Amino acid sequence: MDFEPGERSRAILETVGHFVADEIVPLEPDFLSRPFSELLPALEEKRSAVRELGLWAPGHPTELGGMGLDLVDLGLVSEAVGRSPLGHYVFGMHAPDAGNVEVLHRYGSDDQKTRWLEPLVDGRIRSCFSMTEPDMPGSNPVMLATTAVLDGDDYVIDGHKWYTTAADGAAFAIVMVVTDPDAEPHRRASMILVPTDTPGFELVRNIPVMGHAGDDYFSHSEIRYRDCRVPRANLIGDPGRGFAIAQERLGPGRIHHCMRWLGICRRAFEMMCDRALSRTIAPGQKLADKEIVQSWIAESHAEIEAARALTLQTAWRIDQYGWRTARQDISAIKFLVANTLQRVVDRALQVHGALGMTDDTLLAFYYREERAARIYDGPDEVHKISLARRILKDRRS
Repeated sequence: MDFEPGERSRAILETVGHFVADEIVPLEPDFLSRPFSELLPALEEKRSAVRELGLWAPGHPTELGGMGLDLVDLGLVSEAVGRSPLGHYVFGMHAPDAGNVEVLHRYGSDDQKTRWLEPLVDGRIRSCFSMTEPDMPGSNPVMLATTAVLDGDDYVIDGHKWYTTAADGAAFAIVMVVTDPDAEPHRRASMILVPTDTPGFELVRNIPVMGHAGDDYFSHSEIRYRDCRVPRANLIGDPGRGFAIAQERLGPGRIHHCMRWLGICRRAFEMMCDRALSRTIAPGQKLADKEIVQSWIAESHAEIEAARALTLQTAWRIDQYGWRTARQDISAIKFLVANTLQRVVDRALQVHGALGMTDDTLLAFYYREERAARIYDGPDEVHKISLARRILKDRRS
């Protein structure tokens, strides 16, 4: 398998790399010191420039106005824009919108596509995905307490969600709800589209994450659904298909996450190397002269390259054979890359010393925001158990 990009892909990656370095990275000091909402005018200018370059929405189908890249090329672009926390947003490939676009493109009705999908792909609105519940274990996704009960031609939704990313300012939520509590566990839930201006949709707060609540797109919200009534036509796909639809979204979604994490790894690694080479610790001696720092650099390099190779191999398998054939690798990259990210960022922060604890660099932001990589989309432990069971099952047969 050769993951070296072709001529077109190399040109795209070169343009993306220059744009991120020249146009997006300079916005980062303001991003770290001001509310995200205050950056929106500047970010909209950058988004317009991305559209003019023909690089908007790299992963979305061409018929929707995207670039239609396959998963390997999309992964490489995701790595490139992932060097900045603003990159995915500026290029129109940010979660949770990217996953919601996939869901609506595959399963949305014609009316849902016209009303919600088209402006979502175009970047005129944002969305959120409302699944995690504070009183239920996220490690067991079939345990949900939020319900949607049919009442005539409407669903009435009641429940409590949190960590609904980017709900602040979103136009609609895709909500995972129990529609048939008596069905077998994986057939109980459905996905329903809920406009955020619907009576009964209550955004309680943006949850402080290690002391930072964030705002607008960069936030995670607690939401109450209280007698929240939406038309039956807002159901996405068939009743009871919520988990099946979510599973199809997870494979490509993992590639998006993992390649973004690898972009962060690369940025933190470069910062670590530059700091080691420039920081004087004694007359005539730099941090880079210390063997322990050299060891951290060597380990980080090897771990990043290994994680990157497995992630791209997984993307290739999904492109060639579908996500079901790559289930083992999809589980593996989730915890492998998330742990690589944590180790590399931690080493980079350690090399920066006191500076690394401040918001004068990106490292503290990455440390507090990306620690959740080992929790969301299923905690590491669940993926390890799932992977081990499949390996042992294959070995027995």
